Amino acid sequence: MIKGSDIRRDAFQKLRKELLDWQGFRAPTYAERREMGLGQINKAFPNEVFPLSAVHEFISHTKEAAAATSGFMAGILGALMHKGACLWVGTRQMIFPPALKVAGINPDQVIFVNALSDKEALWVIEEGLKCGGLAAVVGEVKDLSFTASRRLQLAVEKSRITGLIHRNIEIAPGNTACLARWKVTPLASVKEDGMPGVGFPSWRVELIKIRNGRPGAWQVQWMDKGFVIAAEKPVAIPGIKRTG
Repeated sequence: MIKGSDIRRDAFQKLRKELLDWQGFRAPTYAERREMGLGQINKAFPNEVFPLSAVHEFISHTKEAAAATSGFMAGILGALMHKGACLWVGTRQMIFPPALKVAGINPDQVIFVNALSDKEALWVIEEGLKCGGLAAVVGEVKDLSFTASRRLQLAVEKSRITGLIHRNIEIAPGNTACLARWKVTPLASVKEDGMPGVGFPSWRVELIKIRNGRPGAWQVQWMDKGFVIAAEKPVAIPGIKRTG
């Protein structure tokens, strides 16, 4: 016997899917799905899967936070590299390529481009996002206007490439057209019981904005080439509401 609550739940899920489809958030096919190892964080996303073919914006305000952000981004990037090479663009190279092996990335899979300015870097990023042969494009810029971010978002909607934009800035960022905005800050490393030395990286990962999703914050660790969500229950961020 089918209960009324089940009928309402099915109707709600159908309506939610239709709304997402109308807004361009079609459910990914089996071939497009990629397990990122983000555990309960997936529940914050539309269709409960990490949004590919989109531009994700990462904000940091200190050198320490910038390093933590790069580490988290590398973990995500490692899950995308099965498709091919990655383009990494910035005004100066901040990443030590051999360190990418910790995230399961072979350094020779990454094409590093050092631009002379943010304007030039954004041009390279946009052109890279138009190239369907890449697995992803990482961009490190400070300035990102709404118009520029909209151009990047339009590019990925056609090429189906995923873009990760990291902005290490001192002031609060303005509005952009990026699908999601993240903030990663370092936490004390986690050691294995009885083991000396530096432990596994640990971060506070905040999903500040996610279109048609649920913002929240989690404690995330990187252990043995994989994410571990230490706090399975999302931590609400004061003053931040669900965005549509």
